Amino acid sequence: MRGSRARSVLVAISAVIMCLGGVHPAAGAATATPGHALWAKRYNGPGNGDDVGHAVVVSPDASAVFVTGSAVGATSLDYVTVAYSASTGAKLWLSRYDGPANDVDFANAIAVSPDGTTVFVTGASPGSGSDDDYATVAYAAGTGAQLWAKRYNGPGNGDDEASDVGLSPDGATVFVTGSSAGTASDHDYATVAYAASTGERLWAKRYNGPGNGFDVAHALVVSPDGATVFVTGSSDGSNPGGDYATLAYAAATGARQWVKRYDGPAHDVDYGYALAPSPDGSTLFVTGYSSASNSADFVTFAYAASTGARLWVQRYDGPGHFFDFTRGLGVSPDGSTVFVTGQSFGSLSDSDYATVAYDASTGAQLWLKRYDGPAGCCDAPRDLGVSPDGSAVFVTGASPGPGSGYDYATVAYAASTGARMWLRRYDGPVNRFDAAEALAVSPNGSAVFVTGESHGSPSYDYATVAYSLT
Repeated sequence: MRGSRARSVLVAISAVIMCLGGVHPAAGAATATPGHALWAKRYNGPGNGDDVGHAVVVSPDASAVFVTGSAVGATSLDYVTVAYSASTGAKLWLSRYDGPANDVDFANAIAVSPDGTTVFVTGASPGSGSDDDYATVAYAAGTGAQLWAKRYNGPGNGDDEASDVGLSPDGATVFVTGSSAGTASDHDYATVAYAASTGERLWAKRYNGPGNGFDVAHALVVSPDGATVFVTGSSDGSNPGGDYATLAYAAATGARQWVKRYDGPAHDVDYGYALAPSPDGSTLFVTGYSSASNSADFVTFAYAASTGARLWVQRYDGPGHFFDFTRGLGVSPDGSTVFVTGQSFGSLSDSDYATVAYDASTGAQLWLKRYDGPAGCCDAPRDLGVSPDGSAVFVTGASPGPGSGYDYATVAYAASTGARMWLRRYDGPVNRFDAAEALAVSPNGSAVFVTGESHGSPSYDYATVAYSLT
């Protein structure tokens, strides 16, 4: 088996939602300030096959943009990480990682060290004599030279897929999490800590939920003081379908500090998809989706970071009362507001972008904005970011328009009111399927960068677009 159940389930869900309704999309980006396109760069791998950008991050000094994903090489898909100049889009370097089995290597997440010297990539890579393993690779940020590569093969010697990566604030430790085959269980959360300088494994901790079934961690974040690592995802419990399960670990030792589970009212699929701490580290916010009667809703939680005590919970059921799936979460720099985004069915449309702002202390809804693209169907946001000064919220994803298939659609909202500031669409060179997967905001507030997959000739390419914020 090449690729975990986690990846298959998420891809299947996206495909079902995005194929409901007709498909006809959009025009290219308009020129305006702010929001005008600074540059757009494409990468077509040497195998001339389907290449997909999955994650993007900006260097702390805002000079470089790093994109990772999977691209077809000489034998199969490899990790491919590309560095671009943030100001011009000039390619600075490109590095590939082909695992020992020379098979499908699938990069899921990327992070850069606080000092800007090192880039870390993680995902899934078949091993020699094993199915997929976690494979975490460190690169010199200036040159792309590989510094180390470490693999984690779980005790079940089956499919292991890392889904997210994070760093301690001092840059000394890198953490990865995901789903890993067990021995007497199906899959478990597996969270691993490495020394960032050498790749030495410091600890590895597993979580097998009470259902002894399928447990998949999807997201990881480190507390602002570096003391705690938080992970969230979905974990089988006493009812079928999985529950939210959010855990806190001591960053130094991996000792579990607390675990909190949520089984929604339908006692079916509940999935923690994204999380972030408040800037002061006192609160952890988690969002995802939770089954309701014949549907699913956004569900967002606030927990006390030190104890896991639930502070508030909010559900959002879109006007179509159908399937609503969250995809991204962000917190304002002053800690006052939490933003979530996802795809949500409207009353007279198929799925739309739906972005909600909550008061961070009480959970009260401050505003709600929906984006229904020009085709009136199948709009699917993938990621969210907040400007460093807290004035704007950015959402990106895929949206059909009239005559061009799906396009990237990136929307900027005023963080205080939800008023739309600008909207930009990117339609690739052959007017077919283009889907943004990830977004990153420059630390100096000068630009927002989106990446994903875009149909070229004859296959999909990475496409990374920079939009000005000034």
